[in-house]
Amino acid sequence: MLSRKGLVPEDYLLTRLAEDVLAPRFKPVQRKARFVAKNGSCNVAHTNIREQGRFLQDVFTTLVDLKWLHTLVIFTMSFLCSWFLFGMVWWLVAFAHGDLDRRRDDFVPCVTDIHSFSSAFLFSIEVQVTIGFGARMVTEECLSAIVVLILQNIVGLVINAIMLGCIFMKTAQANRRAETLIFSKHAVISPRNGKLCFMVRVGDLRKSMIISATVRMQVVKKTTTDEGEVVPLDQIDLQLDNPVGTNGIFLVSPLVICHVIDRTSPLYELSEQDLQSDSIEVIVVLEGVVETTGITTQARTSYLSEEVLWGQRFVPTVSEEDGIYAVDYSKFGKTVKVATPSCSAKRLEECMLLPILLEKLVHFTLACSATSKKKSISPQCKLYK
Repeated sequence: MLSRKGLVPEDYLLTRLAEDVLAPRFKPVQRKARFVAKNGSCNVAHTNIREQGRFLQDVFTTLVDLKWLHTLVIFTMSFLCSWFLFGMVWWLVAFAHGDLDRRRDDFVPCVTDIHSFSSAFLFSIEVQVTIGFGARMVTEECLSAIVVLILQNIVGLVINAIMLGCIFMKTAQANRRAETLIFSKHAVISPRNGKLCFMVRVGDLRKSMIISATVRMQVVKKTTTDEGEVVPLDQIDLQLDNPVGTNGIFLVSPLVICHVIDRTSPLYELSEQDLQSDSIEVIVVLEGVVETTGITTQARTSYLSEEVLWGQRFVPTVSEEDGIYAVDYSKFGKTVKVATPSCSAKRLEECMLLPILLEKLVHFTLACSATSKKKSISPQCKLYK
């Protein structure tokens, strides 16, 4: 891993390389299975799929989704099988025309210098790979040989187009760009602008930008509807605090993505103690268009309850040095403790509203006592009563 070599700090995780580290000898017992792994892969197994033929209807996508070993095996076998098949066809053409046992000097074969199946196989390779023949070449004696020549060239072009296109797509997949999109190892909950907020940090290690970058957050947890239906993976969106009004970001330097825990948030009634006991998972999705290729890419990660730090915030990573802004990635995942109430956002809001309500109550009481001396009841007193 890059972090073990000193190239990448251990305070943040690469989206695709996060799980390549050596596993500890004794793994901690997780209270909840991840829906999305730290490296972005989805922990979902598709079973009992009966209509397997649907995958063959889209052969190209199926080949792209295969592992590299399987793709290389199919790539090699497709050429070997086509060479062997057309080698057999060329041998049959030569055998039917009598090219293998010709005796006259003025005999014109269909294909010159074919004496056995080995020479027919070599000629098949020459036809499919290049048209620049050596001693073996097709003559105008046989129409069938010309037809086979045309068919093999067409088949060879189709195989080249499919297999080379498949390998190109596998090497230029959009998830490769996501290797340099990073997330903080932990999420934090702390006050910001007087409100309790859930925050994570995202960054991009490359200088080439992600155009139209957007960030989305979702809470995945087990819920039960009013009718008693159990939803094992209920996905609830989290509204992000963005002055623009959208989830779009300008990802030039590391950014702290903030979700204000308000009345509409599923974390509204979550306290520090509840965070340790509840099994929730927050999924963060970063997607955008790669500037150099124009391909849409997506990076994902998730945070379980034990990966959320209560009462901490991220330290700054950007500083101005010699007229430029320098980003110190060694501070990317570092946090500091801040004064944070351990109660939920709902309880905190009630505590903040209590002095206001008491002040209004005193104001109404004084207003009513003043009007009672005048033997007249004001509209405010009527409303208060």
